[in-house]
Formats: sequence, C-alpha cells, structure tokens
Amino acid sequence: MDLAPALVVGLGLPAVALLVGLAWRARDGRVRRIRGRGDVPAAAASAIHPGATASAPEAERLGLAGDALGAGATLVQFSTEFCSRCPGTARVLAELASEYGDVRHVDIDLTHRGDLADAFRVTQTPTVLVLGADGRATARVAGVPRIDELRDELDTTTGRSRVRHHA
Repeated sequence: MDLAPALVVGLGLPAVALLVGLAWRARDGRVRRIRGRGDVPAAAASAIHPGATASAPEAERLGLAGDALGAGATLVQFSTEFCSRCPGTARVLAELASEYGDVRHVDIDLTHRGDLADAFRVTQTPTVLVLGADGRATARVAGVPRIDELRDELDTTTGRSRVRHHA
C-alpha cells in the first residue's frame, strides 16, 4: 500500500470516529419536548397495563397511580441492572424531585421487561420521561439528563418560576 492512501485511511477513520462521537455526545442527555403523542407510542397501552387504552396517559400505561405520581410532575427513570450510570442518575433525580414539593421520582427496572423497553422505545439507559400532573409525557431524555435543562422542563411542567443567578 502506498503511503498516501495509508495516511488517508489512518487519519481519516479516527477523524470520522471523533466526529460521530462528538455528535453522539452532543445529543446525549438533552431534554426533548414531546409534541403530540409520537414519542411515546400508543402500542405501549394494553400490552403493559391490561385495560389501558392507546389514548391513556403514560402513567396509566405504566401502571402508575396515586402516591407513585407527583401532583405537579413525575420523573420516570428507565434503568437496568447493568447500567453503570443509572444509580448516580437515580440519586440526582431523587434530589431534584425533592427540590419541588409536588414532583416524584419513579425508577422502573427494564432488565427483565423487554416489553416495556420496546413499547416505550427505550434504546439506552438511563432514559427519563417527564410526566405532567395529568400523567402524560411532556419530555424525554436519553442518557444522563442535563440537570439545568431538566429543571427548566420541570419549571414549565409544574408552572414554577425561579430566578436564575448567572455567574
């Protein structure tokens, strides 16, 4: 092999891998607002919680009710036994929920629940759904959430306002 093609391959592949990695990292943990019902499929209904309809709120489709739900919002974290980032995420989300009087954190283990992972299109853990007071998803986070973005989403969902201090 000539030197020029070897250099192109030797330098090109790592450069492409770096760009793909940076693009992946830029998306990881971002809070995405859910518009309509497209991000949480209707197929998640009766397969998970018998009797739930396709138009039922995500909370009902997950079998969450009563004390499991926050009056203002609920942070639903999908985790697995093998997720190294999930325990730390759970601690941060529980702490964040405690900052709000009306927000709860619920952790759902998907290790043996492939049906839930498929129904809610969970392709990585942690994945977090933000449910409003009505039990419907308002936002979704794939990966470790960016806490400032998640706080902004909770403020919007709960109607809470806070003054930001910029350094």
